[in-house]
Amino acid sequence: MEVQGDIKVYRSIVVTRRGGSAEALKVRENELRPPVGREARVKIHATPVCQDDVAKRVGNRPFLPEIPFVPGYSVLGVVDMVGEDVSMVAVGDRVAALTTYGGYAEYIYVDEERLVHVPSSLDAGEAVTLILNYMVAYQVLHRTVCVKPGEKAVIIGASGGVGTAFLQLGRLAGLVMYGTASSRKHGVLAEHGATPIDYKTQDFVEVVREAEPGGVDYVFNGMGREYMGRGLAALRRGGTLVQYGAPESMSSLLRLLAGFALNKVLPRGKALKMYGTHRVDIETCKEDWAALFKLLEEGRIRPVISAEFPLMEAAEANELLESGRVAGNIVLLAPELLEKKPETH
Repeated sequence: MEVQGDIKVYRSIVVTRRGGSAEALKVRENELRPPVGREARVKIHATPVCQDDVAKRVGNRPFLPEIPFVPGYSVLGVVDMVGEDVSMVAVGDRVAALTTYGGYAEYIYVDEERLVHVPSSLDAGEAVTLILNYMVAYQVLHRTVCVKPGEKAVIIGASGGVGTAFLQLGRLAGLVMYGTASSRKHGVLAEHGATPIDYKTQDFVEVVREAEPGGVDYVFNGMGREYMGRGLAALRRGGTLVQYGAPESMSSLLRLLAGFALNKVLPRGKALKMYGTHRVDIETCKEDWAALFKLLEEGRIRPVISAEFPLMEAAEANELLESGRVAGNIVLLAPELLEKKPETH
């Protein structure tokens, strides 16, 4: 936070144009106003860089925010000031929120109902990845399909932030797992108990069917509609494919919905389900975040952090994510937190 005359300002990263490289991300100064009503003003300590941030900047989503906008799907920080009607949080509380936008900033204003308290013992960079990536995996596993020990699953895109969350939570649930990733990331998959499949040189359906002639119980796909048909082919009769993550365009969304409708009209004994965070109420999310915080506190999960960048170096972090070299998560941290850590990028 800076003071210009009598006005206090803070910095955020805004998308200034659609498409192209991460050079479209620019630093902007904003007036730091007091929160009003049920708002809490949160000083951001950590926010992950996720594929959805990139997709919205480039334009690969059916519903896009207007330019300019501040990316950042989730945040963790400390309540700095509260509005006059706030009763659920107080100044100094450590909190997190699923924001969809606004995370690439030094401060954010959030309705108190959207905030969840975060244990002080947890590392900020690790804990913030639970808010989106781990919650997606946890809810797909335990709410959308309710997995059981010994069941078999294929994770499409197993090396990313959500993919590695599936690996860790799936292992805890006792799943037999297969995962697709490029060969350079197979070590991460094997380390977490999954059989790696190279999506560039291998047909995952053939690999899975050779290992599991009857097919697997689940396919978890966040990589696009083009994997849906092949995913269904890898399932056993009675198995379920869960599609999560937003499609790349309105036409992709319509084709995806058509595929779901066709599966109902021409049932093949295999179920299709769709998951999205927007479908889940906030109280359910808070319950699941509490469960995930406990798992992290107990050391039963450990988010894979590929790199940590200063908060205002979001462009460099986006470039790294887009390079395809990343396994796990990239996190932006407030400078005061990074000073306590060795350089990771």
